[in-house]
Amino acid sequence: MKTAVIVFPGSNCDRDLAVAFEQATGQAPHMVWHQETSLPDGIDLIGVPGGFSYGDYLRSGAMAAQSPVMRAVSDAAADGRYVLGICNGFQVLTESHLLSGALTRNDHLHFICRDQKLRIENNSSMWTSDFEIGQEILIPLKNGEGGYVADEKTLDELEGEGRVIARYLEINPNGSRRDIAGITNARGNVVGIMPHPEHAVEKLTGPTTDGLGFFTSLLKSL
Repeated sequence: MKTAVIVFPGSNCDRDLAVAFEQATGQAPHMVWHQETSLPDGIDLIGVPGGFSYGDYLRSGAMAAQSPVMRAVSDAAADGRYVLGICNGFQVLTESHLLSGALTRNDHLHFICRDQKLRIENNSSMWTSDFEIGQEILIPLKNGEGGYVADEKTLDELEGEGRVIARYLEINPNGSRRDIAGITNARGNVVGIMPHPEHAVEKLTGPTTDGLGFFTSLLKSL
C-alpha cells in the first residue's frame, strides 16, 4: 500500500501523519510538496495534514485549496483513491469541494488545545471498521476554526446516509453543528476529521493510542 502526505508552507503535522502512515503500513509515505502537479505513481492513500497552511490567510485552507497539487488530489479522489484530511486538511478538503460544508471560527472565538472525547458513529466505513459503533475514544484536538457548519439539508443528508463518522462527547469544543467531528463524502473514499488521530498512535506521545484505528481500519479494509 503506497501513501503520500501533501506538504504546504505552514504545515506542522505532516511529519506526525507520515509516522502514523508508516506505523500502519510499514512503509514511509511519499512527501509531496504543494507545488507539484502530479502524485507519485501507484499512490493508494493521500493524507492532507494539519497545521496552518499559508498562515491561514483569507480562510483556513482557502489558499491551500488552490495549490497545484490539489488538482491531482481531486483527480485521485474522483478515481476512487482514498484521501484523509485532518484539522487544516479537513478545511482544505471542504475548500476544495471534496467534502460538504465548511469549517468556521470556533464559537467562543479562541484557539483550543485539549484531549477530546469522541464517539464513533459509523464503523461500516473504510476508515472506522476497527472500531465499534458507539465506541468512545480520546484523541487530541487543536483548532481555532474547527466549527463544522452546513445547511440543514446537507446535515440531514450526512445523517441519513451514515456519513458522520464521529461526534464530540461531553463538550462541543467549537460549536460544530450536531456535534460533528468528522464526515465522509458520498462515495466514502474521502474523509475529514477535525481532531488529530495521528497524535494518538504511540503511548509515548499521545494521551492514548485510540487514533491508530483510523489508519489500521483502511489497511485491513484494503
